[in-house]
Amino acid sequence: MTYYDEHADAYIQGTVSVDMKAQYALFTPHLKAGASILDAGCGSGRDSRVFLDRGYAVEAFDASPEMVRAATELTGLPVRLLRFQEMDHHEQFDGIWASASLLHVPRTELNDVFIRLHRALKRGGILYASFKEREADFKSSNRFFTCFTENAFRAFIENLGLFTIVDLQHSTDLRPGREDEQWLNAVLRRGEPSIG
Repeated sequence: MTYYDEHADAYIQGTVSVDMKAQYALFTPHLKAGASILDAGCGSGRDSRVFLDRGYAVEAFDASPEMVRAATELTGLPVRLLRFQEMDHHEQFDGIWASASLLHVPRTELNDVFIRLHRALKRGGILYASFKEREADFKSSNRFFTCFTENAFRAFIENLGLFTIVDLQHSTDLRPGREDEQWLNAVLRRGEPSIG
């Protein structure tokens, strides 16, 4: 997460005012008023602030100390310094919001992280996750990106056996100059793994 510590101000300026209404509309209709949300990999805290303003009970974490500082300042929440691989929640949240954050988890660690996300959700809970939509993973500016096509993501979730896919939507990057970048937006419901 060194990149985000070293470029925190520029990253925040480039993302804090991005209009995420279409993405929120995929997630929040599945939640009751006052539902508990974990903003997992919260970055600047932009989305946490929106969820708080809409009356949800929000917790947030990020792996970058500078992002934790910025998100705490923006939201007033006690944002935790935490990596996905360190999550230890148990049936605590109605929804988990992982916007453009899981893509920094190495592919070899994704299964374990999705198990942790499943464990953190209450029964029937909802997970929103977004990934860059590409055939192959890549590295840029000292950051590694785990990517999926729709078919590859469907296969990953099916093989995992922990979630059902509620919705999969394709979108274009909303930041200026990034219009050629495509995103895969997934809404998943916690399922119960079959025994035996």
